[in-house]
Amino acid sequence: MTGNAGSSTQENHFRQRLRVMAEKIVIFCRYYVPLIVLLPYRTLQFFYQIKTQVPIEPKHSSSFITDSEIQSEFAHHAPGVAMMNNGSFGCCPASVISALHQWQLKMFRQPSHFLLNELKNRILESRTIIKDHINAEDVDEVSIVDNISTAAAIVLQQTAWAFAEGKFNKGDAVIMFSCTYGAVKNSIEAYFSRAGGSVIEVPFNFPLNSNEEIISEFRKALEREKGNGRRVRLAVIDHVTCVPTVVMPVKQLVKICRDEGVEQVFIDAAHAVGSVDVDMQEIGADFYASTLYKWFFCPPVVSFLYCRKSATHSDLELHHPIVSHRYGKGLAEESFWVGTRDYSPYLVLPSVMEFVNRFEGGLKGIIKRNHDAVVEMGKMLAEAWGTNLGCPPDMCASMIMVGLPACLGISSDDDATKLRPHLCDKFGVEVRIHYQAPKDGEVGSTTGYVRICHQIYNKVDDYYKLRDAVNQLVRDGFTCALEVCICSAFIQFIGL
Repeated sequence: MTGNAGSSTQENHFRQRLRVMAEKIVIFCRYYVPLIVLLPYRTLQFFYQIKTQVPIEPKHSSSFITDSEIQSEFAHHAPGVAMMNNGSFGCCPASVISALHQWQLKMFRQPSHFLLNELKNRILESRTIIKDHINAEDVDEVSIVDNISTAAAIVLQQTAWAFAEGKFNKGDAVIMFSCTYGAVKNSIEAYFSRAGGSVIEVPFNFPLNSNEEIISEFRKALEREKGNGRRVRLAVIDHVTCVPTVVMPVKQLVKICRDEGVEQVFIDAAHAVGSVDVDMQEIGADFYASTLYKWFFCPPVVSFLYCRKSATHSDLELHHPIVSHRYGKGLAEESFWVGTRDYSPYLVLPSVMEFVNRFEGGLKGIIKRNHDAVVEMGKMLAEAWGTNLGCPPDMCASMIMVGLPACLGISSDDDATKLRPHLCDKFGVEVRIHYQAPKDGEVGSTTGYVRICHQIYNKVDDYYKLRDAVNQLVRDGFTCALEVCICSAFIQFIGL
């Protein structure tokens, strides 16, 4: 009996082991054999896709960002304010602000490791994104800087050294338009004029009817100076002017510079990236600087300076105006480290690209959307006020100038400066106001213009609010002169 019991026990153990083994075989066949069989096919398919560069399927329309999601991204904007002045300081969506905060926390978590070991590669990633977007030849042509003032200082200080070292002669010139941005004009004064250079200022006869008016004035100025024997070392040209705002024919202007022997061309493109197409190979400038916080959804402050290889390899040295440990290692190296500071705005470019690609057509779709909308709203306002646009629609980007009713009495830059806060404080409307002096002999011309911007967060109601605010001022008999009188009387009353 004992022997039979032992034999039975062994048999049961053997059967149990067979059952477990069988279960394992079943599981193996069910889950792993298909993978092994399909692996060669999947591998070949993967390499075939790489070889043939099979494009990624485009998003279906249902996956694009919705209007409600756009408003959610900008829910941090002040409620009740019609913000139509994006061109001044830009905007930043919530998802990018979140990424900004994450980079800041990462730096604070371990500053030494982040700043010494990780920062350089992260900035290189952002520079590569910029390089690809603007179609630069090499990433070393792209330096990240704070703003256009920094970029202008980099370009213009090398001209001051050229005067000091005898490479330039006293009286050599820089040419610019009269509408050149004030801070850039100041840089020209600080670096170029003080070093002994002269300034050629080309008239900008706004309002405009065509690009040919701009091109003709520029060509005449260069031919005149060339005829007088003056050597023009540098041209400073806007891509999209600030106020009055116009998209400049930069490709044609750069070509004229080459034809007339201008040595270097610097494009101030503060408003360009995110509002117009930008291609360094087509434009052909030596230097090109654009902000990324005005129209490209980055937080302040991040911009870039492109320096064409032929310009960086010339005998004119380019250096960041803040001298730090990387001095002499190339402009891109000098710019990426200017001492201990918060570099996180430089690092959000990947997150910005993710945001932009949520829109149908990506950045090109956003550019078209904003252009079409600002033209439509500009025409609506001009019709409502019985005025005119400052230029044809094809000469504007995401901003346009609209004439204001003459009865408002805008007769000076001071009037324009004071009307802006009045519109904001009384009506909750943010816009830029421009005074345009009448041309010689003109009577009854429009002297006041409003610059309206359109960014993706704007609604039609914003522009209706502006329309109604101006109409209310007209009905109330408001004039800038009357406002000045009221302010003066109030100051006298309170004894200031």
